[in-house]
Amino acid sequence: MSAEPFRLAVLRDFREEQWPSMDLTADMLVAQLPNVPDPPRVHELAPSYRRVFSRVPVLGGRVAFQNADRLLNRLWSYPRAVRSERTKYDAWHVCDHSYAQLVLELPAERTGVYCHDLDTFRCVLDPEAEPRPRWFRRMAERILSGLGRAAVVFHSTREVREQILARQLVQADRLVHAPYGISPEFTAGATDTARDAGRTPAAPFLLHVGSSIPRKRLDMLLEVFARLRGKRKDLRLVQIGGDWTPEQRAIIERLRLHDAIEQRRGLSREELAGLYRRALVVLQPSEAEGFGIPVIEALACGALVVASDLPVLREVGGDAVVYAPVGEIEAWSAAIERMLDAPEHAPSKVSRLACAAQYTWARHAEIIAESYRQLVARTRGRLCAE
Repeated sequence: MSAEPFRLAVLRDFREEQWPSMDLTADMLVAQLPNVPDPPRVHELAPSYRRVFSRVPVLGGRVAFQNADRLLNRLWSYPRAVRSERTKYDAWHVCDHSYAQLVLELPAERTGVYCHDLDTFRCVLDPEAEPRPRWFRRMAERILSGLGRAAVVFHSTREVREQILARQLVQADRLVHAPYGISPEFTAGATDTARDAGRTPAAPFLLHVGSSIPRKRLDMLLEVFARLRGKRKDLRLVQIGGDWTPEQRAIIERLRLHDAIEQRRGLSREELAGLYRRALVVLQPSEAEGFGIPVIEALACGALVVASDLPVLREVGGDAVVYAPVGEIEAWSAAIERMLDAPEHAPSKVSRLACAAQYTWARHAEIIAESYRQLVARTRGRLCAE
């Protein structure tokens, strides 16, 4: 007979923050945990998001007041909520490292954090490269201290592990490799519905999926697209998930790209998969990534992918992706042109699908569940010994 299932609390991001990748990883984990061997009893936690500053009509649209609400909820409301429930569960899983301050309110010896990348901590780890106000650094330091106290820290790639160890943030014996997976909607064999097909540009298009934060290098992508469009007047660029920054809008204006690009948000996974399947090439020009989920989603849909030549993206995409140097407009333009002119010379569809098949959310959940099972067993063993 199996032992009594342990109680695992899954602490997810506020959905109001609208981080699709963080919502995805939490959703997939919660969906798959009941299917692992000897599953835990899963309790999904996220307190109600309180709008204090942004609910005032005259203030609500201002980014500063929206960010003030984010800080209030992350650093006060959420910690207060979990503090009142700290005795109810055997283990705690913080889905996003940028919420690692929650570890400070919980039994750290039974709490783990998923570290997706080190972006949140750049202003502390490399303050000259990423200068921030003192209050922001203090906040990042508190979050980082929570990560350092966690009993287990999960990571998606070996590259992230090496970065954590190089900075001496977490001891090696507390790190666990738990790669992401691919949702079932992302497949090369699906037939798109008439509705999905209707949302796809009629003209041939390139696709970028991700936010518009600086490290995604959409500035360079726009410059590359302008060059390609100079030779291919019907080519379009579709960007999913971002919102152009003022700097990016200025580039669009200077290059006169308004009529050739479109930006979309709020797509379902089915709709996004349809765009992957129809895109001529999917582009990932980032200068830094923790994993690069769009790379494996695109490969799973059979798409051609050009990505920045980063160790982490080579680890994820292997030989199924074409790589170009970070930020080099000429090299990127040439790589994409070669794929457009002779797609038969790109990595084969067989290799693309085989690469994507390595990643499953079921395995992701199994690794995390087993880590907490061992953690709970060790904790109970120590208590019995005492």
